[in-house]
Amino acid sequence: MTAMNGKKQNTSTGAAEKLEQYIENRDFSVDAENDLPAGWSRWEPLWTEASCQVQTHPEGLEMEAPQKPYGVGGVWQKIAGIAGGQAYGVEATCALRDIIYPHQSVMVRIHWTQQGQLLHPAGVLVRGINSDDTAQFADVLVAPQEADGAQVHLELKWPRGGSVLWKQVSMRATEPPPPRPVKIGTVYLRPQHSTPQRNLELCAAQIDAAGALGLDIVCLSEALAIVGSGATVRDVAEPIPGAATELLGAAARRNGIWVVAGLTECDGEVLYNTAVLLDRQGELAGRYRKVHLPREEWKQGITPGEDYPIFQTDFGTIAIQICYDWFFPEPHIIWGMQGVEVVFAPTWGNTKPDVDGRVEGETTFRVRARDNGVYMVPSVYDGQSMVIDPMGRILVANGGKEGVFWCEVDLNEREHLPWVGHWHATGSRDRMPHTYAPLLEEASTTR
Repeated sequence: MTAMNGKKQNTSTGAAEKLEQYIENRDFSVDAENDLPAGWSRWEPLWTEASCQVQTHPEGLEMEAPQKPYGVGGVWQKIAGIAGGQAYGVEATCALRDIIYPHQSVMVRIHWTQQGQLLHPAGVLVRGINSDDTAQFADVLVAPQEADGAQVHLELKWPRGGSVLWKQVSMRATEPPPPRPVKIGTVYLRPQHSTPQRNLELCAAQIDAAGALGLDIVCLSEALAIVGSGATVRDVAEPIPGAATELLGAAARRNGIWVVAGLTECDGEVLYNTAVLLDRQGELAGRYRKVHLPREEWKQGITPGEDYPIFQTDFGTIAIQICYDWFFPEPHIIWGMQGVEVVFAPTWGNTKPDVDGRVEGETTFRVRARDNGVYMVPSVYDGQSMVIDPMGRILVANGGKEGVFWCEVDLNEREHLPWVGHWHATGSRDRMPHTYAPLLEEASTTR
């Protein structure tokens, strides 16, 4: 059994809650001498023909782009007196009218500055919640140590005939956000000359080992009852919940740990390759039925699943994939757009490293993590069981050994790429789902 520590947590010290406001004219009061509220400046694209209209309104500040579905524009304000390492609470509210994609089109961005120069070209996007007619932004951001100023930007991107009415925006010093640490584990275990029951008992022992390490969640591999036992899907298929989830659930319960495990499910006369999520009480919290089936599975009569559920745990938002799913990028895109933070992957094989320049499973899993800004946690029989961070770094791997391998990560950490910033926030806004219709069409060419 191996225990390994992963990422260090980022910590910042902040002053007690302050009432001081850093934004002038935060409710956009009209300035009779200007066409914009006092304190605010207009920003426009270099190609000014694509500019949005920005104008005062009795109830705030209005942005729209009539006849310009892909218009862009907004306002910004320079903020002085920022203290490096201090946390700042940012809030904003706006009303939406006919905005088709609010998450893509309406943004609040903070740029940290030093002596007037941007510290990062992308800045930081403020988190928000959108409904059909309102967007509310609320976030706590920690200024980089070298920052002495900031800019707050209110942005409208591609309104497609809609408009935005900004009602208020505020920024004040506050306490830093607490870290959100989670201890994530993965198992490498490939039984040999075993039986289905013995396999399940070995997996329960791994759950006990993960519990002794104080982990929050542990991922077991695919088709647990089959590997190394000589059994077939007909031998081990059972309803879920059933005897297997009862045995594994008892281990989860006595250790107070979440468990992801791959089983063979029969639902009446239908057979699935399924992964279950068991909560800290050992109860069935959800299941994922493998969607992408290789020939070895569909020829056995296994039926594919039809959706990509997400699961809310007490530490964050997760999803589950199974083995061959890793060949297909679309599920991870869907999960990334839905706010999934960690994807667990019970996998037969493989996560082997590249050979002769040919991309293998290890690289693909790392790319899936990096493409979507999520943690990837495969538990495998071929290759290495790993925890991979949103930048594609392997935080921990089994290195040829059996047992539980783990690291602690902070799900509140927002690491920035050099150019685009925090990809988990940026990527979901910059995708163009309305252009992806060909993905829904059956292939028509001979291959």
